Amino acid sequence: MFDYAQLSALAAVIRTGSFERAAQQLNVTPSAISQRVKLLEERLGVVLVVRGQPCTATDVGQRLCQHVEQVALLENSLQESLPSLQDKSQPATLRIAVNADSLATWFIKAMARTEGYLFDLVLDDEEHSADWLRRGEVVAAVTGHSTPIQGCDCHSLGAQRYVATASPEYCARWFTDGFNEAAAVRAPCLIFNQKDRLQAEWLRQVLGADVHPPLHWLPSSQAFVDAALAGIGWGMNPEPLVIDHLRAGRLVALRPDQPLDVPLFWQQSRIVSPVLGNVARAVVHEARTMLVQTSFERRSRAP
Repeated sequence: MFDYAQLSALAAVIRTGSFERAAQQLNVTPSAISQRVKLLEERLGVVLVVRGQPCTATDVGQRLCQHVEQVALLENSLQESLPSLQDKSQPATLRIAVNADSLATWFIKAMARTEGYLFDLVLDDEEHSADWLRRGEVVAAVTGHSTPIQGCDCHSLGAQRYVATASPEYCARWFTDGFNEAAAVRAPCLIFNQKDRLQAEWLRQVLGADVHPPLHWLPSSQAFVDAALAGIGWGMNPEPLVIDHLRAGRLVALRPDQPLDVPLFWQQSRIVSPVLGNVARAVVHEARTMLVQTSFERRSRAP
């Protein structure tokens, strides 16, 4: 059997990044945290924490941290049905993978519709966020993968609509003869990071060719909008972030009739699915309010 005081100390160190902050969170001394982690490492015969600024988990340490968080979620569910056991001093922490544009447009509202949890969000591209679930490092993810991950439930959320946008001044400079392949090769383009394929997919959809424009690298949803407004480049922006700018004429759509719709799905570990009922409902509700709804709803389970 595990010593859960030791496991809680380990999880606090990994979550906060330091022994001092872990001690503050658990209302004990840093030396007590250090001793608990040391005893756990000695018992298991492996290093669990890479000491540094910040402290990080080894593979085994991360697995144990996930175990602690799953136990906390299950205990939280039990307390709801047994009021005499309720202890709200340490709310359960939900570690969720979410893409930056969902976080910038609708996911915060979903968080606000839930109570009794703390959130630990991992940012990753929607095509890669499912990997966090496969590795067991998160309990749920907003992902572009419609096929349920093994041991997970999957809910369709709708599609995030992206619009290729730029400032009127930018268009006057780079697209004097309209948006075409020759101009797209020369005009500076905005890209989020190495995983961002939205601009390339849209160019292929519109022009029917692989085009490689000069790139500005901007890993921020809001910076994408600001850069487009400033005339630095064109990029694929989530429609909710730019709709007011488009209506006011501060931005223009390069091809108004050709948005790019990216389907999104909510996948969550079946182990904690009964506990995440309220969270899942809040996520689905807000997503379906903000996202473009397709003609069908996918709701399925993996074996």
